Amino acid sequence: MSQAPTREPVYLKDYRPPAFLTPEIELDFVLEPEATLVTSRQTFRRNPKGEGRELVLFGENQDLLALTLNGAPLPPERWRKESDRIVLLDPPDEFTLEVRSRIDPAANTALMGLYISNGVFCTQCEPEGFRRITYFQDRPDVMARYRVRIEADRSACPVLLSNGNPIDRGDLPGGRHWALWEDPFPKPSYLFALVAGDLACLEDEFTTRSGRKVQLRLYSEAANIGQCHHALASLKKAMKWDEDRYGLEYDLDLFQIVAVNDFNFGAMENKGLNIFNTSATLARADTSTDFDFMNVERVIAHEYFHNWTGDRVTCRDWFQLTLKEGLTVFRDQQFSADMHSPGVKRIGDVVFIRDVQFAEDAGPLAHPIRPDRYIEINNFYTATVYQKGAEVIRMLHTLLGEETYRKGIDLYFQRHDGQAVTCEDFVQAMADASGRDLGQFMRWYSQAGTPELEVRRRFDPDRQALTLEIAQRTPPTPGQEEKLPFHIPIRMGLIGRDGTPRRLQLEGENEPKGTERVLELTEPAQRFTFIGLEGGEPVPSLLRGFSAPVKLDAGYSDDELAHLMAHDTDDFVRWDAGQRLASNVLLALVGDHAAGRAPSTLDRRLIDAFAKSLDRAGEDPAFAARMLSLPSSSYLGQQMQVIDVEGIRFALDLARRELGRSLHGAWLAAYRANTDEGPFSIDTAAIARRSLKNLALAYLAYARDEEGQALVRTQYARADNMTDCLSALRLITETGMPESEAALASFYEKWEKEPLVVNKWFSLQAMIEDEAAPERVEHLMAHPAFTWSNPNRVRALLGSFAMMNLVGFHRRDGAGYRLLTDKVLELDRRNPQVAARLLSALGRWRRFDEHRQSLMRAELERVVATPGLSRDSYEIASKSLA
Repeated sequence: MSQAPTREPVYLKDYRPPAFLTPEIELDFVLEPEATLVTSRQTFRRNPKGEGRELVLFGENQDLLALTLNGAPLPPERWRKESDRIVLLDPPDEFTLEVRSRIDPAANTALMGLYISNGVFCTQCEPEGFRRITYFQDRPDVMARYRVRIEADRSACPVLLSNGNPIDRGDLPGGRHWALWEDPFPKPSYLFALVAGDLACLEDEFTTRSGRKVQLRLYSEAANIGQCHHALASLKKAMKWDEDRYGLEYDLDLFQIVAVNDFNFGAMENKGLNIFNTSATLARADTSTDFDFMNVERVIAHEYFHNWTGDRVTCRDWFQLTLKEGLTVFRDQQFSADMHSPGVKRIGDVVFIRDVQFAEDAGPLAHPIRPDRYIEINNFYTATVYQKGAEVIRMLHTLLGEETYRKGIDLYFQRHDGQAVTCEDFVQAMADASGRDLGQFMRWYSQAGTPELEVRRRFDPDRQALTLEIAQRTPPTPGQEEKLPFHIPIRMGLIGRDGTPRRLQLEGENEPKGTERVLELTEPAQRFTFIGLEGGEPVPSLLRGFSAPVKLDAGYSDDELAHLMAHDTDDFVRWDAGQRLASNVLLALVGDHAAGRAPSTLDRRLIDAFAKSLDRAGEDPAFAARMLSLPSSSYLGQQMQVIDVEGIRFALDLARRELGRSLHGAWLAAYRANTDEGPFSIDTAAIARRSLKNLALAYLAYARDEEGQALVRTQYARADNMTDCLSALRLITETGMPESEAALASFYEKWEKEPLVVNKWFSLQAMIEDEAAPERVEHLMAHPAFTWSNPNRVRALLGSFAMMNLVGFHRRDGAGYRLLTDKVLELDRRNPQVAARLLSALGRWRRFDEHRQSLMRAELERVVATPGLSRDSYEIASKSLA
């Protein structure tokens, strides 16, 4: 078995077209758990745009059995074998190469390539897993048509699947059988898929707008198939939406989804055969929360949308990853907004960007949405590439408008269907469709970091003119000390002191142009003057819809924030004003705690603001639930030069308790008003009511009075859905109610046969913010239900602890850091990809006090010094220390 040992970076500047193209490949699999035989027959044609005479084929973790060129054994002097590749020396311009090798799916704990999940053979080839199946060029710009024969034991694997269309099948002696598949569309190797196992199937069909009938099949283990109906319904919604919104029709007669238990990602968009983690597929009222239902719908849509934005048009190289992922995340965000509440959806996206991606930008692992180098490409499946990448597409949409954006998308497909292309190709299509110069906009692809906008205002009552002076600055990031100005769209309006929107007329314009417009900031500083503003100085409503992924300092007073909360017409700005007001109050509490003052009461401004939002909660319960949620500990920490762990915990505890007590009657009324007596429903309105009901219950529980605790107990005992059940159980454990241990035990006893529910049980305990968290997590690792072989289980326990438990993970004695490092080093030998992602929790060490910095740094140094460390973990640890 071979393993790639190199830790040298790969650079975007070094990209060269492949020396050979591979137009056709035939694969033959004889499946056995510990000794699968793979025969590949690849046709090669010299690439007129390529360089060099040699052909390099990558291969890892396989035994090479035979090589033949044009039917004859390849002489030793015609090739050489290196650690992770074979090199053909001066092959002919056109030839067929046959490679026979043996792999061990049962031993493949990394879950990349061909592996076994609970008895089911399945593959994960993105980004470089195909080289664990057979020797191949394994790069996105090598696109081939695939013909795949699969042979297996019929009783163990009655279902044999691959990409494209089923061509033939038959029986073999000894209880075996075979199936033949053909994919008519050229694709890169990362989109190859194979599944074989004992699987149940749901079937349906979808009629495209041109009248073609597409067969839909969703496979899962028989025990899970009853939880797949929501996923199949979501697929049909996504197919219809993509036709209506983007004019994109599915191109095969069969679309298949397979749900497996062990999977490193949420899902994978393999052409015509999507492979999903069960966590992104299964949904049933008693086992799944409202978030789970909406997440299944979103992920199903995301992977389906990849059929065009990723499969039909793919990436030239892995540096272009955001080309497919950023665009497809933006498309799934649009889909979810259309299916539910656009404002609430947008706020949810912004919360993730601020809590996760902004923190990534501010740390040692900061990188542009298109990085210029990597050691291990697995490490760049990040919030920056995905979610910030989506924000970059959203900015293009904002700058160009819906109609022109759609023209650009159409031009992109017209030019590049069936090709492997670059981010420049996409932006150029937008530029050509709009007639605009987007050269400066391309800096979003090459510069890392979060721009910071400072807005200063000056109002001239005599001229009835408001001048906004807007400056941009982007802090240094690793390898990029100096930043050029970005092209930043700022959607804005002006709200009069009477609460009405003002019409917008810039100085030099002949007449006003509506009550909302987009300012384009392209210089380090620019000035915009609005005239004709009768009725006094308005309050600027800036960055509407979060029109750019930036930090904004607009110098708002608390009164102005309250004014925007009450009167702005943009949901994001109203919510953001509330978050800013709450942050001001909470950060003051943190400062008091650090100074030893530790007040016992909460600033009345925050209580009054919450009271007003509660008065309007019935208008839109889902939006109200967002308005009435306090900023996260992550967001508060980002506002501080040095993250004060104990201070943040003190401030949030005090605020929750005092808001619960001061507004007890209003919370109780909101809880009762949003409690449905009828049957459970997952429609948008029902989900909205549950979100407000459970938030109200949380504040009643935080008040720690008997009435609130009694409501929690009653909801836990009577809940007919997982949303209400888990919300109550979380409050029982978070607030330390006496029955906490008994409730956890009863929950596990009821759901121990449902793996995804058991994950929730592990995660809930890992996130309890107390000093005992490290010992509790270590104790849970010895639980019979915990396993290192399932990424979902590892993320639920260790990931939740490291990423979402500020107090427990950052305990002052460093126990949390040591626990994470110990377990990551164990996991690195099994599954480097999952290990490296967990390790990133230590990467933000510079933001903490000196004592914690030294402890976290010591653990990172321990990781780097570990012999045999994977490239995945080495890159994260070494960059974190740089």
